[in-house]
Parts: sequence; C-alpha cells; structure tokens
Amino acid sequence: MNSLMFRGLLVLIAIHPHFLAGAEKGNWPSFRGPHASGVMNGTNLPDKWDVATGVGIRFKVAIPGLAHSSPVIWGDNLFLTTAVSSQADASFKPGLYGSGEASEDRSVHEWQLLCLDKKTGKILWTKTATKGTPKDKRHIKATYANATPATDGEHVVALFGSEGLFAYTVGGELLWKKDLGRMDVGAYDLPDYEWGAASSPIIHDGKVIVQCDQQKGSFLLAVDLKTGKTVWMTPRDELPSWGTPTVYHGKARAELITNGSNFIRGYDPATGKELWRLGGSSKITAPTPVFSDDLIIVASGRGPERPVFAIRPGAVGDITLQAGETGNTSVAWRSARRGGYMPTPLIYRTETYVLNNDGVLACFDLKTGTEHYVERVPHRSFGFSASPVAADGKLYLAGEDGLIFVLDAGTRLKLLAVNPLGEPLMATLALSDGMMYVRGSKHLFGIGK
Repeated sequence: MNSLMFRGLLVLIAIHPHFLAGAEKGNWPSFRGPHASGVMNGTNLPDKWDVATGVGIRFKVAIPGLAHSSPVIWGDNLFLTTAVSSQADASFKPGLYGSGEASEDRSVHEWQLLCLDKKTGKILWTKTATKGTPKDKRHIKATYANATPATDGEHVVALFGSEGLFAYTVGGELLWKKDLGRMDVGAYDLPDYEWGAASSPIIHDGKVIVQCDQQKGSFLLAVDLKTGKTVWMTPRDELPSWGTPTVYHGKARAELITNGSNFIRGYDPATGKELWRLGGSSKITAPTPVFSDDLIIVASGRGPERPVFAIRPGAVGDITLQAGETGNTSVAWRSARRGGYMPTPLIYRTETYVLNNDGVLACFDLKTGTEHYVERVPHRSFGFSASPVAADGKLYLAGEDGLIFVLDAGTRLKLLAVNPLGEPLMATLALSDGMMYVRGSKHLFGIGK
C-alpha cells in the first residue's frame, strides 16, 4: 500500500469509525456487544433448541457462584465474572414484585474472573480478584457480580462495585486494581435499602470509563487502561443509577452518553467535560443508551415518567423539553410511559424495541417515533431483566423463568419459538460466530447449529 492510499485509509477510518466493524466481527467486547448494540448478524442461530435432549446445545458448563453479569468475547476467549459465597445455599429471588429489601448473605465472598474457550466451554483459568466480607448489602434479586466485564482483546476489566476495579491481561495476569470507594447504591427515597451496583465498565480510546452514581458523591471516571491511573474524574449531581455509559462515534465528535435520573447527559470522552443535558427521566434509571443512524435512544421505566427519548448528537447545553413538547432541535421524538425498567432498548434495522420487566414489548419507528405495536410477550409468572438482542432478522428475549423467546423482527409481534433453559435467567445473551452464549443461574450454555 502506497503512502497516499494509507493516508486515505486513515481519513476513512477517522470519518467513519464503523469502518472498523469488520475487525470486530465475532467479538462481543462489553455489555450488549459492540457499542451496546445487542446486534450480531450472520450468526445463523437455530430457532429451536432443547437442553433436555441436547439438540442445539454445543456445551453446558457449571459456573460457580452467583452473577447477573453477561459473557464478553474476543477471539476464542470468553470472559465471565462471578461472586462465590461461602454460604452454601446463597441465592437470589427472581420475579415481578415490589419488595426492595436486601439479601441476608453477608458471608465471606470470592470475586472471580473466569476465562473459557468459547468453542468448547472449557474453563482455561480462574482468577480471584479479591476476597472478604462484602462492603455492601445486595438486593434480594441481585448478586455481588452484576456488572459485565469489558475487553479489547489484550486486557480484561472487571468492576465489582465497592470491591474495586480490576484489570488483567487476557492470559490472566493482574495488571492493576483501583479502589473506587464504597458505592452506596440503592433506593433514592429509602437510603437504608441498599441494592448494590450494576453499571458495567467500557473501554474507549485507551481508557476504562465507569459511571458511579450513588446516594452522595456520584461521579464519572476515566482511567488509563494500561496503568489504572486516573485520566479525568467528573462529579455528577445524580441519584443512584444502574445503566452503563455508551460512546457515540459521530463524524464531528464522539459523545459519552450517560443515563441518569436528574439528567441524561453527553460528555466529551477525552476530557469528561459535559456537553449537554436532558431532563425528564424517571427517578430510577437502569437501561443503557444505544444509538444508530445519528439517533441516540435513552429510556427509563419507573413511573410516572417512563420516557423513551430519541436524541440527535451534537447538542450543546440544556436540551430539556418544555411542557407540552415532544421534540425540539436536539430531541427528535419522545414517547411517554413506554420506557423499560431494566432491559436496555434494542435498535434493529429501522425499528426501536423497548421491553419492560412485565413482558410488554413496544416497537417504534426509529426515525419518527411512530408506534407500531405495544403487546405482551406470552411469558410465565416471572418477568424480564435481561436486555433483548437481535440477529439475522430475529429478536431474542430472555425471561427470568428461563424461557428464551424468538420473535420475528418487524412492525408486528410474531412469536417464532419458545425455548426453555431449565434454570433462572437474568443475564443478557451474547452472540459470536454462529453461537449464542446464555448465562443461567448455574451454568453457561453454548447454543448453535
């Protein structure tokens, strides 16, 4: 390649960051995959599988401990986190209920990072990041390993809330660890209800970025991926939240998007400087921001607001909608009372899908916000905590009672199949190279043809 062609290639990459998407094929590097999109086409997944008979099950491997974190994948390596209690009957309580009390398990735990062969499920190594009595309580529906790790193919980063932030090589060598202080994350209006942290780390431009929203002293932090040294820290006037930050890669600039109760915000990921803010969210925010086609979708599901916002990048200052407005120069559209409480929205093709805990799925036109349908997925008694994913024209919704629903993508809800897993399912699915990776309460399943 001559120098002129090389310079042209660099320009193309700078203008179109998704030019690099081909290099990410098969990689699922953080929560919900590349850019939290939840999309991986070309996987050729089966519609139906059967754990009992083994049809469509490439492997099933026992994973110790409790965790709601998802698998992340780079190359042939799959990484998982877990928290192993010394209490033999440690558990969590799935289901739809309003109770907010904490688990009674405060026994000694081991917080672990595992590496598996993604083709066979063989555990290649296990590293204990830390061991001791948990610094916090956890919600009875949660675990002490809620946050999904992140990897760039050379490093793996795991966040265990108040227990700290840890970075390893993909071979399992500890590079650094960082104490982020105790994270008091729980009900904003009942501070005694400690629920535990769940926001996952992301890796961007040589930095690990974490969102730490809590009762007091909320902040956004970027640290050097190789050393763990602080690059910048930005205080946030925010209530506790559980969403993972997302970096929107625009032609003009990158924007670090955070969901929050007081404001949805956009930051400069290089400096941590706030660029814009949007009010009107719910008082409890858990979904992660997602983007496609120059629109950023952010939702939250606690009543009465329960909004879904479609935000145009490039905003400056306060872009909060005025009373009676459904859009402005920076907000393409807003839908009230449709936001999901836990699951992150899914943008697939020309539609936006918003799943709520109770199984109600709403489908909108991405560009206009036109509502195509609002229907309930025919689940059993439990609800949905995992976020939907998509591949090859199909949607995959993982229910807490262990049922995975396969839907046809489009403007009508069409159920194609229901596949039982056989154990509670709280973690979001991961997709890679013709396989679906499902983290149940006790096992990791590899599903494929």
